Amino acid sequence: MDRLVNTVRTYPWGSTTALPELMGITPDGSPHAELWMGAHPAAPSRVEREGRLHGLDRVIEADPRAELGDALVRRFGPRLPFLVKLLAADSPLSLQVHPDLDRAAAGYTRENARGIPLDAPHRTYRDAQHKPEMIVALTAFEGLCGFRPPGESADLLDALGLDWLAACVMTLRSVPEEPALREVFSTLLSLPPDRLAEVDGALARAARRSGPLGDTLAVYAAISRAHPVDPGVPAALLIRHVRLSPGEALFLGAGVPHAYVRGLGVEVMAASDNVLRCGLTSKHVDVPELLRVVRFTSLTAPVIRPVPGMGGEEVYPAPVDDFRLSRLVLGAGDSARALPGSTAQILVCTAGTIRVAGPRHAVVLAGGASVFVPAGERVAVSGEGTVFRATAGEQRARQLNSH
Repeated sequence: MDRLVNTVRTYPWGSTTALPELMGITPDGSPHAELWMGAHPAAPSRVEREGRLHGLDRVIEADPRAELGDALVRRFGPRLPFLVKLLAADSPLSLQVHPDLDRAAAGYTRENARGIPLDAPHRTYRDAQHKPEMIVALTAFEGLCGFRPPGESADLLDALGLDWLAACVMTLRSVPEEPALREVFSTLLSLPPDRLAEVDGALARAARRSGPLGDTLAVYAAISRAHPVDPGVPAALLIRHVRLSPGEALFLGAGVPHAYVRGLGVEVMAASDNVLRCGLTSKHVDVPELLRVVRFTSLTAPVIRPVPGMGGEEVYPAPVDDFRLSRLVLGAGDSARALPGSTAQILVCTAGTIRVAGPRHAVVLAGGASVFVPAGERVAVSGEGTVFRATAGEQRARQLNSH
């Protein structure tokens, strides 16, 4: 078991206070957007071995079976398949989607064949992996997640009072869902700057209305102020606005358009860099490829709540085996909770103080601190606070161990 030394990523949309307050450090005025925990080569965690700090990616590379376990190596190769983050947003992130495995592998091969460098700004596929992800709110959290039913989107576009949007409104109200969403989404992403400026102005006016429709439009007006004259703003009107209470989660599968807007959360994802942006960004937007990846179906119930697991765990269900995320909330006087150790895991404390005890030593974690527990090492947690546990999908791992 190793205490992790992690990297804070500073992006313009990050909060200057949320992560420092959680971690108990003094804010320095920079936007602390993400704290990464894992072995992703862009910002690997470090661990102390034999008196020296080593990148977790290098430690795993040196002996993957000892660190990850046989099941994970057989399923994912000699790499940690998930990445954990603490994410703190103070303004909207880009509107984006992620590819499925087949699309990622094909796109990665195609761009390699074209000789596009991996770090090229116009590169779309950085690796051959998919990137499902989940975020659990630690504070009140806002995001955009999945398409609204077309009729609801038609009402929002109609409320802007722009005559030239009438064709989009009619399409959403009269054409079957998938072709309607595809046609209107494509149209909105292709609007010229003068039309985008009209949308920004119309949103500002419509947001002053009273009632539920005005409240909803106010959310998108705020997004347009953060990203003026951006095609992601009208496109975002098709995407459902979601508010999470602490402990609630969103799962973002392949092809689901989404953007985080505001709040602090624990995020876990497959360890991939494959992001196709739709807007709310100055980065490359590949509209033709985007339209091949997006799933044009409405998402009716995006909010996920944890279900009871073994030993007091609360498990956040996800239909992938790249990661499994659970939460343990320990109160004063609670007995220690033993955790299974068949595969590698990362534990991160988000409130209070948590003691993680292994066979050789114990580590005490306060807010934002984390440990990497290698395969086969059984640990127990105690104390008073909240700890999140990330590992690979255990059902799949058990199946692999049985062969």
